[in-house]
Amino acid sequence: MKSVVLAEKPSVARDIARVLKCNQKKNGYMENDKYIVTWALGHLVTNADPEQYDAKFKQWDLNMLPIIPERMKTVVIGKTRKQFNTVKAQIERQDVNEIIIATDAGREGELVARLIIEKCKGNKPMKRLWISSVTDKAILDGFKHLKPAQAYQGLYEAAMARSEADWIVGINATRALTTKYDAQLSTGRVQTPTLQMVKIRQDAVQKFQPKTYYSIELISRSDKFKWQSGNQIFDESKVDGLLKDIQGKQAIVQDVVSKEKKRYPGKLYDLTSLQQDAYKRFKYSAKETLNAMQSLYETHKYVTYPRTDSNYLTTDMESSLKERVASLGATPYKEQVVKLLKTQIKGASHFVNNAKVSDHHAIVPTEIRANLETLGAREKNIYLLIAERFLSNLMEPHIYKEETITVQIGKEIFTLKTETTVKAGFKALYEQSSLERYNAYRKGETLSSVSLKKTTGETQPPAYLNEGTLLKAMENPASIFNIDKESTSTLKSAGGIGTVATRADIIEKLYNLNAIENNNGNIKVTNKGRQLLELAPDALKSPELTADWEHKLTRIEKNKYGRKQFMHEMIDFTKEIIAEIKSSDEKFKHDNLTSTECPTCGKFMLEKKTRNGKMLVCQDPTCGTKKNVQRKTNARCPECKKKLTLHGKGPKAMYSCV
Repeated sequence: MKSVVLAEKPSVARDIARVLKCNQKKNGYMENDKYIVTWALGHLVTNADPEQYDAKFKQWDLNMLPIIPERMKTVVIGKTRKQFNTVKAQIERQDVNEIIIATDAGREGELVARLIIEKCKGNKPMKRLWISSVTDKAILDGFKHLKPAQAYQGLYEAAMARSEADWIVGINATRALTTKYDAQLSTGRVQTPTLQMVKIRQDAVQKFQPKTYYSIELISRSDKFKWQSGNQIFDESKVDGLLKDIQGKQAIVQDVVSKEKKRYPGKLYDLTSLQQDAYKRFKYSAKETLNAMQSLYETHKYVTYPRTDSNYLTTDMESSLKERVASLGATPYKEQVVKLLKTQIKGASHFVNNAKVSDHHAIVPTEIRANLETLGAREKNIYLLIAERFLSNLMEPHIYKEETITVQIGKEIFTLKTETTVKAGFKALYEQSSLERYNAYRKGETLSSVSLKKTTGETQPPAYLNEGTLLKAMENPASIFNIDKESTSTLKSAGGIGTVATRADIIEKLYNLNAIENNNGNIKVTNKGRQLLELAPDALKSPELTADWEHKLTRIEKNKYGRKQFMHEMIDFTKEIIAEIKSSDEKFKHDNLTSTECPTCGKFMLEKKTRNGKMLVCQDPTCGTKKNVQRKTNARCPECKKKLTLHGKGPKAMYSCV
C-alpha cells in the first residue's frame, strides 16, 4: 500500500519527490513503490459564490441581503480543475491507505489541503508533515516525525472560520453598498482599513500648517556645529537675544569623545521588507516586485519561496550557505564572494534562528548559479537586492570611529559629530571606499576665527504614504491608527492586516476600484475613495476588527474557543452592518461620469484612471463593460525618448508624447 503526499506547490512537491526517490514522473504527480507525491496549485477548492447556492442571487438585490447560507459550500476552482481531478484520483486509489498533508506549515496551508481532501471519497487516515524549509535534511527529518493530522484540527477550524467569516462579511457588505448607491463600492476587513490609512495620512498632510523655527549655527574651520537648544524655538526675538549675548565671546572645546562603534546589516528579507526596499531603490510597486519574485522563484529557481514573513533561516540550512554564496560568483559582488569563499562560512544568531521561522524562512539565493543575462531588468534588480542583503549578513560588521566635539560659548553648547571608517565590512558591497578627512580638535583649546549665524527652518508635514510605506503601515497599523494596547499587541503578533501574500493584491484592488491614485509616488484617496469611507460602516474601517478576529482565531487554534460560536458572532455582526447600510440616508455622487453610452446596457460610462492611463467602465457594476481610452506604452518618442501614450484602439489608434 502507498501514501499520498499532498504538497501545496509543484516546486515543493518536486523537492519532496526527489528526497523520497519518487522517480516515476506522471501527469500531475510522481511516485515509487511507497509514495505518490502530488500537489495543489495554491487553492484548488474555494467558497462557493452566492449564485451557486441559489440562482436568484445572480441578481444583486439589496432586499435579498444579508445572504446567510445554512451551511457553507465549497467548489472546485474551474481553471485548476484538471489538477484537482489528478489529486482526487490519487487519493481515491485502491492501493492508497494514507494521506500525508505536506502543504505549507500554517493556517492557510492547512486549509488548502483539508478543502481538497473533504471532496475525496474514502475517509483515509491522515498525517501531517510540518517543516519550515525544504532542504533535503528538513524533509527527511520531517518524514521521521510525522504527526497525526488530528493534532492540527484546531488550526484547520481557525482557517475555515477565517475563510467563511471573510466571505459572509465581505460578500454582504460589498453587495449592500453597491446596490444601495448604484456604484461599484467594494469593502472588506483588510481593504477598507488600508484605504482609511491612506486618508488619515492625506488629511494630516493637507491640514498641516508649517511654522518657522530659528536656530544658531557655529562655524569653525569650515565645520558646522549644531546648537543644542533642546527644542525647536519659534520665538525669533529669543534667538536674536541669545546670539547677541554670545557674539564675540570665547569658544572653548569642552570635550572630545571618540568611540569605536559597529554597524550591522539589515535583516534578511521577508516579502514586505523586500517590497519596501524595491520601492525605495527602484520605485517598483508591491505587485511588480512580487511578480518579479515569482519569476525568479518558479521560472529561474534563483531564489527561495517569496511569500514569507520571516527574516531568519533555520539551522539545517547552514550547510548550504557556502553553495549559496558560490552561486553569486557572476554578479557584481564577485570580489566579496571570492573573499567569503576563502573563509569558514557559518551561520550566526542574527540571521539563523529556528524559533523565528514560521511557515517559511527568509528570502535568500538558491544554490543555482545565476546568469544575469537571462533576467529582465526588474528581475535582475530584485535578485541583486536579495544577493546584497544575503552576503551582507555573512560579512563582518561595518566598524567606524565616532567623534563628538563639544564647544561652549557663554552658557550655550554646540556639538559636531564625525564618522570615520575603520573597517568597511559589509558596506564594501555598496559603498565606494573613501578616506574621510575631518579637522582635529583638542579638549580645552580656544577656537579662533569662529562665526555665528542665525538659521531658519520650517516644520515639515508628514509624508504621503507611498507603495513602500503603505506596506509598512499594513504590517504595523498602530503607526497610523490610534488603537488600544491589546489590539496593538494582537496585530503585532498576527503581523498586521492582510498577509505578505495578499497585501500587494489589496493595494492593486484599491487602484482598480479607483479608490486610490498614485500621484508622483504619493498615494492619495480619490473622491470615490472618500465617499466609500463615508458610506462604509465604521466597524469595517478599523484594524481593530482584524485584531478581534485574530484573538479569537488563535483561541480556536488552541481549542479554547468554538468555531460555531465565532461564526454566530460573525453572522450577527453582518446583520448589523447590513441594517446600518440599508437605513443610511447618504448619497453617492459620480464625479467621473461621461457622455459616452455603454455599448452593452446603454447607461453612461465612467472615466477611470489606471496605473497606465485611462479607461471607460460602465457605471452599472453588474454590467462590467470596459473600454480603453488611453494607456502608456513601452514605445518611445523618437525626439525625447519618453514613453508614448496610446489613444483608442484598432486602425484609428493614435500615439502621443507627453
